[in-house]
Amino acid sequence: MSTLHTINKSPFSHSTLLSCLHVCEATDEILLIEDGAFGAIKNCPYAQELATTIARGVNIYALQSDINARGLQKKIDPSIQITDYIGFVRLSIEHSCTQSWY
Repeated sequence: MSTLHTINKSPFSHSTLLSCLHVCEATDEILLIEDGAFGAIKNCPYAQELATTIARGVNIYALQSDINARGLQKKIDPSIQITDYIGFVRLSIEHSCTQSWY
């Protein structure tokens, strides 16, 4: 059973992203939304843990509109995939479960 994990808290002020990274399975995917989009920048506090998680096969996405709203377009780590709302819906239906981390 695969899970889509959504993170809406900034890794600069919360540990929700790190907690999520510790429980993700290789079949899971992560979507960074709202302030969670700060987790997609190259120098985020958990950059090493993100790289390790991606190396294990977990796909990590960030929502384009949230990246744009926060002016992060030129700061995104190239290993993070960018998606739009249609992609968000696609990810939601591809997984048997969605876990929101608040």
